[in-house]
Amino acid sequence: MTSPSTPLPERSLTIAQARREWIEGEPAGTRGVRIEPWLLRSWQRCLAAGHRPQHRVSFDPVTQQAMRRIAERNRSLLSAARPVLARLSRAIADTRYFAVLTDAEGTVIEVGALPGGSDPADRHARDIARVGVDLSERAVGTTAIGAVLAEHESVWLHRAEHFFDATSIYSCAGAPLFGPEGDCIGMLDLTGVQVLERPELRHLAVQSARSIENALVQSHPCALLLRLDWPGYGAGPGSEGLLAIDAEGCVTGANTAARQMLHQPLARQPATHCQDLFALPSQMLFDAARRGDALLEVPLWSGLRVQARPQLTGHPPSAAPEPARLRDLEAALIRRAVDDARGNVAEAARALGISRATVYRKLARRQQ
Repeated sequence: MTSPSTPLPERSLTIAQARREWIEGEPAGTRGVRIEPWLLRSWQRCLAAGHRPQHRVSFDPVTQQAMRRIAERNRSLLSAARPVLARLSRAIADTRYFAVLTDAEGTVIEVGALPGGSDPADRHARDIARVGVDLSERAVGTTAIGAVLAEHESVWLHRAEHFFDATSIYSCAGAPLFGPEGDCIGMLDLTGVQVLERPELRHLAVQSARSIENALVQSHPCALLLRLDWPGYGAGPGSEGLLAIDAEGCVTGANTAARQMLHQPLARQPATHCQDLFALPSQMLFDAARRGDALLEVPLWSGLRVQARPQLTGHPPSAAPEPARLRDLEAALIRRAVDDARGNVAEAARALGISRATVYRKLARRQQ
């Protein structure tokens, strides 16, 4: 009978065959063994670094001086993550899994509640669940932590899928954490020792990571916070897009949902202005927030539309111009269409569904 702490026979066999083929270099069968591409890439990186599965693994902490620097650098992340980790610990309390938060280099910066006890499994948990321990791929080989930080995608990793024999007692789900500017700032890991395989924890890790990202954007300095949804898809606070905008209308931060909706990576990009994203003057968003408009429909230059809930954050825009007029919005849309058509007025008119004469008239009125 299969123990609840071991993989199903078919999955265990597949992992063993994959290890023989890809790590030990044994000839593949007639069809070979298919494994997740990210897992194969991680194994290959470990081999390229000169590691072998039987090598000893040391869960070494960084120096105290380095840890102080890491804690200071990740102060905002820790503040945003701690309430989420507390909720997460309650959700997984009966599974013998626990949460680990790392920085972008794979160093542990916070740990959720650990299973109690003194059996070997609990001692193995305490090996990795210590602030300051280096759990990067270069230090401990293939884990959810190393794979997530290398791939910037969520993963599920079970037992012998880990590269080193010494880490094959762990099962873990991981999800990347992206800061308001779109760069990867760390990862959230859910790990168990000699436990039942629970791939559904990957979804929980992703949802929890998004909650941390949302908290980071909501605390990000800005003048206006936009909450974005697709029209008719009131997805709620867990999956809405969040966009932080400064007093001049420039985007200073966004969560993953907003970056995906607007197709804007933002990381280390030149400042993006609202009017590069939305087919209306940015002042209209500030005006709507001042009026207390609960919801407005905003056109994108792509022709798509989003629903936006604008919220002033206590930092009003300086030297605010008068509210934008409808004809100014109309002219801005037409000018953008002409620019997209490289000055071809006839092509712009066809795209807008109006006549060339109307295009010329509207643009001439704008210049008056």
